[in-house]
Amino acid sequence: MSVFTTPSRRQLLKLTGAAAVTASLPLVRSAAHASAGGPRHGLSVFGDLKYGPDFTHFEYANPDAPKGGTFIFQAPYWYYNQNTLTYNTFNSFILKGDAPPRMELCFDTLMVRAYDEPDAMYGLIAETVEISEDGNTYTFNLRPEARFHDGSKLTAEDVAFSLMLLKGEGHPQISQNIQELEDAEILDEYRVALHFSGNQSRQLPLLVADLPIFSKRYYTAYDFKQSTLTSPLSSGPFKVGRHAVGRFVEYHKVEDYWGKDLPVLKGQKNFDVVRVEFFRERQIGFEAFKKGDMTYREEFSSKIWATEYNFPAVQDKRVVKKEFPDGRPSGAQGWFINTRREKFKDPRVRRALSYAFDFEWSNKNLFYNLYQRTESFFENSDMKAEGMPSGEELALLEPYRGQLPEEVFETAYLQPVSDGSGADRSLLRQASALLQDAGFTRNGGKLLGPDGKPFAIEFLNNTKAFERIINPYLKNLQRLGIDASFRLVDAAQYQSRLNDYDFDICSRRYSLNATLSEAIRTSWGSEAAATPGTYNIAGISDPVVDALIDKALEADTRSEMVVAARALDRVLRSGHYWVPQWFKPVHNVAVWDMFGHPDVTPRYFFPVEDLWWIDQEKAEKIGKAG
Repeated sequence: MSVFTTPSRRQLLKLTGAAAVTASLPLVRSAAHASAGGPRHGLSVFGDLKYGPDFTHFEYANPDAPKGGTFIFQAPYWYYNQNTLTYNTFNSFILKGDAPPRMELCFDTLMVRAYDEPDAMYGLIAETVEISEDGNTYTFNLRPEARFHDGSKLTAEDVAFSLMLLKGEGHPQISQNIQELEDAEILDEYRVALHFSGNQSRQLPLLVADLPIFSKRYYTAYDFKQSTLTSPLSSGPFKVGRHAVGRFVEYHKVEDYWGKDLPVLKGQKNFDVVRVEFFRERQIGFEAFKKGDMTYREEFSSKIWATEYNFPAVQDKRVVKKEFPDGRPSGAQGWFINTRREKFKDPRVRRALSYAFDFEWSNKNLFYNLYQRTESFFENSDMKAEGMPSGEELALLEPYRGQLPEEVFETAYLQPVSDGSGADRSLLRQASALLQDAGFTRNGGKLLGPDGKPFAIEFLNNTKAFERIINPYLKNLQRLGIDASFRLVDAAQYQSRLNDYDFDICSRRYSLNATLSEAIRTSWGSEAAATPGTYNIAGISDPVVDALIDKALEADTRSEMVVAARALDRVLRSGHYWVPQWFKPVHNVAVWDMFGHPDVTPRYFFPVEDLWWIDQEKAEKIGKAG
């Protein structure tokens, strides 16, 4: 399953629970909500910062972490045009091509996220930021010591060039989200003013501060819009090292990296080499992990987790299984239905498809009861709508009552619960009734649409491992008379077909940040539905959804944002744009027992390659010392 943060880019992913900072922590009033004034060291959407100007490191990082060694893994999440199965370009910030995950390690940003706060950011390239009285201009004061890997200075000219380049020619998941950035003005060599339109959300300046900064000189010589396997000039803690297309890519630490001692990076980026491995199938990757060719694996297969971690290295404790809490919203994982296609226009048809998926049977027989059912687009967070709408939610929904189904104003829609038999006749009868109401008829064993043609559905995927999960679902759809099939394609074709929305139904997971950002427009907004390469693969195009997205992004307080998200969730769930799948609020991780890691896992992200380190004593004990 792909994971996106919508991601600020880490995010979608990348990819976090909507809770405020723990009450016992000291809060520093500052950032986007604070009044205009002097320079500040950090920003947050609603104004609270955990760390003061004199902080030395983030609490979830070990400032004394040993340095060195190699971290080898398959990427469990990725961003933009990145692909975990293969790659053909090192340009990760355009739509064209397939880039390897973790290219973001090579590029610095104006500010970086604190992963133990919902949305706070602190200065990296930018030492401080100033906000105008009207909140429409953010002036970033850059660190003069910032450098590209060739030793050239990183200046305001590079910042202005990069942000306007991304706005005009970047990946749609970037460019579509930053259109309210009007201009980037160079004030002097190390000061740049970002001018916003006045229509921007509170999150947008933070999203922009999290974008990669390029060398203007380099991208004046090279065409940014082209795919290339030439390693780009960059400025981050790593740069592209050894690589073999389709097999692996290594990111090598830059020893004289200019920012390595800054508080925002202290105790992080501890490995000398971060190596990403590529396999056409997850099972092949698992075999490589068992042999010790990879040293870390986040497991997404419940069957493998429950039954196959019994190989010799586990038995003699060279490999250990661990669970780490995942406090982020789990987001939306499911089979997304392409409503651009005429046969899926009627919501009754889409709803009927969900009655054929027997989650209760699948969880018991396929998933070893490791999962919970996903119901919401904001699962595992307080943004999930539950029960009857509150008065605050109704205040947002009532103006659109004439445009919404009545169920929006009732108990939040829940997926049907089966008898666990694998073919619940009652649910299949209800599905048949919905299809009949939508104008479908049975002709023997075939279901005919209102146009008289057989109703056929193709599920598109790029991994054979999913076949065992989808086959029972296909059988139930076939019981309804639907010609349902599974199509397996290679990684490049899969991404291309998703970019062009050339599919009936595909499986995806979207993870969210604790504070909603412009990225939700690319997931559910009408403009994104008509733009190739966005997250809105279901083709959701609804003016009410657009209006509620605006309400969520314009919220003055976190509580207002939560209310708007719940109202939005009700409307999205009533549209039946997907057949929701499952989630678990933990990271299931297996490692060769050679790593150290902080005692505290940050709530809002799990960047192992940033925070862990080689424990030399452990590595020597299992024969993995470098």
